[in-house]
Amino acid sequence: MPKYEYGRIAKLSEGLKKAKVDPKIIRKIMEGGESIRKSTPPEKKTEWLREAMLRMDKLLDLDTRRTVRESCACCLGGKRLKLSKAIAKQNDTLEERIRAANETKFVFGHEVTMQNDGRILVRFAPEGLPGYYCACLGRNVKEPLSRTYCFCCGGHVKHHLQIALGRNLLCETRSTALSSGGKEPCTFIFTIKD
Repeated sequence: MPKYEYGRIAKLSEGLKKAKVDPKIIRKIMEGGESIRKSTPPEKKTEWLREAMLRMDKLLDLDTRRTVRESCACCLGGKRLKLSKAIAKQNDTLEERIRAANETKFVFGHEVTMQNDGRILVRFAPEGLPGYYCACLGRNVKEPLSRTYCFCCGGHVKHHLQIALGRNLLCETRSTALSSGGKEPCTFIFTIKD
């Protein structure tokens, strides 16, 4: 099996294997990833990730793509985990926990709100700003990326929100800075599964 020096690509490879994706499909998705190094310019790394996401979109169903990319989430421990656990411990009702999550900007971004349909909206930044950027890939992303890439951030939020709320959640990507070319904020909507 090829070795992937660049961490984001290595995590993608691990996520595909963990999701038990057919090895032939993994090879197609990961094509060229071994040539991307830590020292590779950011634009070239982003271009490889864009193409890999397009291959995933063609070769995998939505649930598999979501599972793979959520497994690539970062910042799952440390202070964020402590804050998520504190929300669960200090608040009894779902409404209290959502309110506390909304106040915990370090973990959940700009806004956590219960929607009229019972789903939970998490927005990383307010709407109406002149532009948005990806916290992971930065401001220099030239071309939009598939929303598939953004399930990793959705996985980050899902991990902490499930702990804070004490509920299993399903993540949907509503909008992202990457997929909109910087025109929309990263916004995820979560359905309570239990």
